[in-house]
Amino acid sequence: MEQGPLRETILNAFDGMSEQMQNAARFVLNRPRDVALLSMRKQARQAGVQPSTMTRLAKHLGLGGFDDIRNMYAEALRDAAAGFPGRIGKPVAKQKLKGDHALAAEMLKSIARQVTQLAEPRSLDRVVTAAVSLAKARRIYCLGLRSSHAVAWQLQYILRLVGEKSVFLDGIAGMGSDAIGGACKGDVLLVASVYSYARATVELAKFAKSRGISVVAITDSEVAPLALIAETTVVVSTDSPSFFHTMTPAFAIAEVLGALIAGHGGDEALEAIERFHKQLAALNIHLKPCIYKRRL
Repeated sequence: MEQGPLRETILNAFDGMSEQMQNAARFVLNRPRDVALLSMRKQARQAGVQPSTMTRLAKHLGLGGFDDIRNMYAEALRDAAAGFPGRIGKPVAKQKLKGDHALAAEMLKSIARQVTQLAEPRSLDRVVTAAVSLAKARRIYCLGLRSSHAVAWQLQYILRLVGEKSVFLDGIAGMGSDAIGGACKGDVLLVASVYSYARATVELAKFAKSRGISVVAITDSEVAPLALIAETTVVVSTDSPSFFHTMTPAFAIAEVLGALIAGHGGDEALEAIERFHKQLAALNIHLKPCIYKRRL
């Protein structure tokens, strides 16, 4: 079950909720399987709210109590299991049952479907809006911690090929975030984070916004902490048949943003790429193609 039956209802009602109720709603949105399987008290504890907040959430959504939500999600989970009889048990059991080839194929098909969904009009509009905002920025600060590190780094790598206006907020001794102290209006923070969200990422995004810096987010939910901070949010799926969530859709967005930003750079970007390649050649960075020729 990738999405719960109340997703749209919760999203439509989210802005009218109190902060605590939003925390409860975020849990229901992001962890539909746990809503079906865990007790209300355990859900409340993991959501960081009181059990009574879960009940208030249900009533805010027009239901009699939280048991109504649990029952709806449990039924949806049963329906999902019935619709996909091979997807039972834990990933280890599934792999033993179906074999390595089947699991690999299922993962790849899931990733392909998720990436394809990013080309739908609503998502595509957000990607283009984000690219335009980043292209216009005086300086782009890139941030991604833990599993999101590669997403931010890939964009930073591309941006460094086409100019000198990007800064990666990473460094030894915990000093990577210091660089944003020089940011000002006209700069943009590109930040990536998915559930479970890194606390330092969210705090730094809040700090940037408080300084008048625009925030562009790549995250996994319409109500993720970063989505509530950012001016523009690109939502990516992280669901996977494996143990681990997938970062491939987020990584793909970083590559698309990099390409679009480079295109907006025009002749200056082309000149920067040419300078970079000359530097690589001068330093003999790459192996030459002739090395791979088989000797006769």
